[in-house]
Order: sequence, then structure tokens, then C-alpha cells
Amino acid sequence: MKLHGLFLVALFSIAYTQLVMGKPQPHEGCPIRSRCGNVTIEYPFSTSPGCSYADDGNYNLTCNEKEELFSGDIPVINISHSGQFHVRLLGSYVCYDSQGTQTHSSTAYVTLGSILTISEQNKFTVVGCNSYAFLRTYGVEKYSTGCISMCDSLPSRKGSCSGEGCCQTPVPRGSSYVKLIPHSFRNHTFVHDFNPCTYAFLVENDKFDFNALEDLKDLRNVRMFPVLLDWSVGNQTCEQVGNTSICGGNSTCFDSIRGKGYNCKCLEGFEGNPYLLNGCQDINECMTSSKHNCSYPSTCENTKGSFSCNCPSGYRKDSHNSCTREVRPEYFRWTQIFLGTIISFSIILLGVSCIKQRMKHQKNTELRQQFFEQNGGGILIQRLLGAGPSNVDVKIFTEEDMKEATNGYDESRILGQGGQGTVYKGILSDNSVIAIKKARLGDNSQVEQFINEVLVLSQINHRNVVKLLGCCLETEIPLLVYEFINSGTLYDHLHGVIYDSSLTWEHRLRIAIEVAGTLSYLHSSASIPIIHRDVKTANILLDEDLTAKVADFGASRLIPMDKEQLTTMVQGTLGYLDPEYYTTGLLNEKSDVYSFGVVLMELISGEKALCFERPQTSKHLVSYFASAMKENRLHEIVNGQVINEDNQCEIREAARVALKCTRIMGEERPKMKEVAAELEALRVKATKHKWSDQYPEENEHLLGVQTLSAQGDTSSSRGYDSIKNVPILDIEAGR
Repeated sequence: MKLHGLFLVALFSIAYTQLVMGKPQPHEGCPIRSRCGNVTIEYPFSTSPGCSYADDGNYNLTCNEKEELFSGDIPVINISHSGQFHVRLLGSYVCYDSQGTQTHSSTAYVTLGSILTISEQNKFTVVGCNSYAFLRTYGVEKYSTGCISMCDSLPSRKGSCSGEGCCQTPVPRGSSYVKLIPHSFRNHTFVHDFNPCTYAFLVENDKFDFNALEDLKDLRNVRMFPVLLDWSVGNQTCEQVGNTSICGGNSTCFDSIRGKGYNCKCLEGFEGNPYLLNGCQDINECMTSSKHNCSYPSTCENTKGSFSCNCPSGYRKDSHNSCTREVRPEYFRWTQIFLGTIISFSIILLGVSCIKQRMKHQKNTELRQQFFEQNGGGILIQRLLGAGPSNVDVKIFTEEDMKEATNGYDESRILGQGGQGTVYKGILSDNSVIAIKKARLGDNSQVEQFINEVLVLSQINHRNVVKLLGCCLETEIPLLVYEFINSGTLYDHLHGVIYDSSLTWEHRLRIAIEVAGTLSYLHSSASIPIIHRDVKTANILLDEDLTAKVADFGASRLIPMDKEQLTTMVQGTLGYLDPEYYTTGLLNEKSDVYSFGVVLMELISGEKALCFERPQTSKHLVSYFASAMKENRLHEIVNGQVINEDNQCEIREAARVALKCTRIMGEERPKMKEVAAELEALRVKATKHKWSDQYPEENEHLLGVQTLSAQGDTSSSRGYDSIKNVPILDIEAGR
């Protein structure tokens, strides 16, 4: 009997293991939920390699640097568990001139993966007068259809797509390949004044409203349209996969409307991801009155997958699931009166106590709200809403978090003080080290700077920019929380308390390249161009590997895409401030170029930008640098521990770049991406020179790049990638 019992236990264990472990699930360490822009990605899909349902690539998605989600080359708008995929697809068009000659055209076709097909909730749409188009599809079966739109004058109706200027026809489900072919009767010669083109596209039902006045002219410059796709898991039905389906607990399997494969959904009373083992969790209907029908005096009790209405003592549940009072003997009445009196008195005392607590809590809440508004919280919300959909993800810390992290803002925790505020070293409860910046706000303009720094840093994702972790606005003085950079500023290493004699020329050149690449990214690659406005050695931090981290964006400005410069109140640090910006107030990226040039001069010479003291010389490093280069005595101001006979040419080339950056007229300065490319090419040239000395025969094969000329301003690199800090070939550098 014992052996028989053990055999049954083992058999049950094996069956349970096959049942649970047979369901494909994400590997350990894979995210089961992530975001790309405004789109949520959940298993069985993933943007992480090896983390989707299958290795065939059909469930792999890509999130690019702009936080845009793609399935292959198709932009994805939304994914639902129920088997729907919202995407954007290109349309086709053909255009003619007034003589009827075709000027340009595009025939759109799309090939979907094996798990995606066109939904029947789309329509094939043709926009144009005297136009027609064909739709050809392949999938479950071949299907072709067409649509004709006729008109000799501009239609007056709006919203109607019934054949006059616009026509639509349904699309069957199940197609995995679609081709749209537009044509025209008479090549638009009779309607060219108001309709030069024919447009053909797929669009989700009720997602396109035809407006003849706007659409016949140029389709409002829209070339991609929302389209609904169907997706499913595998090619088998629920009956065929049985217990090995991907569906988890508290979920059910249903055959896909695509005609092959299946999908999962949570059971009634559960919600979550049905494709995970424990993805469907019980809904607490009692937390939301709209999800249960329990009425007073009954109370709602949550149960697994449902709820129940319970009657209090003295009541009973009737046939309508309502509570009715029970008839009791007379002596219960006096007992109820006595207990009611005691309970009422207790409720009054409790109510008074609660009112006092609420008043105290309300006072603290009002004070925190006052600080929130005072510190620019309203401005921050207004700007975020005004900017449209936002990718900002900043953690909000409480006042208690900040006090605990800084030991009550102890002076021993102060890392530095400057024009924009005081920076403290903080230690969070999880022992992570952070830097906390307490801004100095005296007027509304400084509040704007503080909010500006939050907005600017929240949009920057670059390895050479100090990362913003969050902020605290409920304190009297607002706080910003950054990652902690532990090796001080570049100013400290060049001039300050941690002067580093081991900061070699290779270190200095690499730091210059990293800063130039960062500024190039801010100017050219950020979603909105950013001008730092306060580039200086004190705002460049160094980590333990002497990697540069650009910091202090309090004075930065966002430059709209349709503007090259702004007129602003002049801000910056004397010695690094662009003279043209100082005199005109016109701000553009060339102002950062000038400041970077001064920083590069400091790296070369080891001298301060404004406090350069030598007998019978200028007190500004830029003017002395220019005269030293002109009179061929650069060696007099180059740091003696940096220069040697092997790097004299490199230093002179770097000095030439610095002088180009600090030209008086901004239009004569190069762009930051050109500066970064020249410095990177200078480092590549130095590396090539060292290789050629050691391995002259292998040098050409190992490096494969051209040497940067050391003469004049005709140096050329081949472009520059500020994220990877590498040169890109075949782009001429600016002058």
C-alpha cells in the first residue's frame, strides 16, 4: 500500500510539472512588461532579445532612440491581449502636373509576418477626382478589389466618402500581403487646380473623415494611416494545443478570428496578462461601486472571481439579493437603544479626533501645495501638458526622503556651491548614493530656471550627461536628485583642491572629445535642440574612470525646431561667455561652441579662463592663446607635465581647433559636431601614428582611416557619432 501511494504521488507530481512547465514563459531576467513611448509591451511580445514567446522573430519588437515601437519596419501604436495590433501603414499616390504628365508616385505594399494579418475592421480608401485604385491581397486566399471616385468640381460635402472625391470599400480579414495601386482618368487634367493626385490607402474603420477642401489638395500631407491587424499564437487551435497552450491560470483559450492560431483571455472577474502563468489576478469588485450591486445595508465581500453581498446582524437576504430587517422580540429593542447610545457617543469622540487629525493633515497638505506652486510645480505641469505626449519619467521624492538622505542637510554632506545652488551628497534607504541639488530661488526667473533644468534633463539620454533621477517640490526650497559622480569637477582636477598631475594629454583629449560629442548631441540629436549656455570646467564632472559628465542645465534653453536662434536675457559665466551673445542677446548653438573652446584651452594650458596672470599679458586666456599661436610660442602656456616631443603636433592641432571655436563672429565658428569630428580624428591620427611606429606594415589594415592634416583649416573627418564617440566616414568637416 505504501509503495502504491508513493507511486500515485510521483505520478501526480510529474503530471503537474508537465502541465505548468510545459507552458512557454519568459526566461529569468526578462521583463514581462515594458514601455516604448506611449505603448506598453507585454509578453508574449518583447523588445529584449530572447525574451519573446518564440525565437522565430515574429514576436520581437524594436524600440528606437526616439521611443518609437516597430514590428519589423511597421510602426506600432498599440497591442491588445485579445489579438489586435494597431499599426500605421503607408498609402500609395500618383501625382500629375497641369499638362497631365506624371510628376511623382509611390506604390505601397506591405508584407506581414506569419502571426499578423489584416483585420476586417479596415477599409480600402481612394481619395481624388476621376480616380480609381486596385487592392491586391494574399493570405488565406487571394483577393482583389477596386474603388472609383468621380467628380468634375470641388465637392461641398464633408465627412462623406461615398464616391464623390472619395470612395471606400470593405477589406476581408486574413491577408498577410497587401498592394495598393492608384490610377487616374485623364491624368487629373480637368481637376488639377484643386486635385493634382490620386491617393489610395488602408485605414481603420471610423478613423478617416473626408474633407474635400483639404484632402483633395494634398491629403493634409498625411502619408501613414492607422490600420488594425489581427495576431495570434502559433498555427494550431485550442483543442490541438490542449494544456500546452501559453494561456496561464485563471484564463481561457479561444481560437483566433484569423482562421489559424489561438489567443488567451482572463476569466470573468479576473484581469491582467493571460499569457503569463499568474498573469490574471482577481478583480476586487468591492473597491468600485460600479462593479457590484450591493446596496445599503448590505456589505460587499470580495471572492475569487466574483463577490457576495452580506447582510448585517438583524437583517436577512431576500430573493432579490437585498437585505430586509428581521422581526425580533421586545427586549432586543432596549439592548439596541443602550448599545446605540454608547456607539453614538464613541462615534462623536472619534469624529472630533478625526476632525482634528484632518485639519492638521489639511494644513500640512496646504503647506506642501503652497511650496509646490511656489517652486514652479504649476509651471512644470503647464509645460508638460503644452508639450503634448511626454516621455518624462522623473521620480518624486518626499521631504522625509531628502532629510534622511542628507542627515538633515548636514554641512559635512555639501559637495559644492555655485550660482545655481548647493549640492549635497545623499544616501537613500537602499544605500544608493545620490547628489541632491538645492536651488537658490529668489524670484520668478530663478523658478523658471529650476523648472527648465527638470524639463531639459528629462529629455536627455546620453552617457556623458549627468542623469536626473527625480525632484522634490514639496519643500520650501526645491530639490533635484542626480546620479552621484564621485571624482569631482574638471575644474578641481585642473585648478582646485584635487589637482591631478597624472591627467595626461590622452586623458585631456578624451575628455574634450566626450564633452564635444555631448554638446553635439544636445545641438543636433536631441528631440528638441538644447543650448547649455553655461559650459565651463566647473560644470563638467569626472567619474572614477575620468569619464566626462556634463552637468548644471539650470541656464539651458530649448530651441524650437523652426528657429535657429532666440533672443534671451544674457546668462553664463564671465570668461566663458560668448562675446557675440553678450553684446546682441541672440542665442544659438555657436554660444556653446565658444565656451567649449575656452574649456579646451584650459585643458591644453592648465590655466584658468579669466584669472590668467602673467607679467605684461592679457588676463583673458583666449586673447593670450591667440597671440601665442600667432607668435609661435604656444609652448609657453602649455602645461609642462602634458607636452612632450611625441604630442606637440597634436596639442598644436587641438589649440587650432580651440581658436576656431573662440572666433568673435559666431558664423565663423564651426558646429559642435564638426569640432567633435576634428578632435576624434586627431585622436585617431595619434593612434595611427603609434601603431605605425610599432607595426608599420600592419597599420593601414588595422586603422583604415585618413590622417588629419596638421596645417590650416582644411582638416576633414568623416562625421561623428556623439553617442558612441566614434568617427563616421565620408562627411566633410566644417570650417
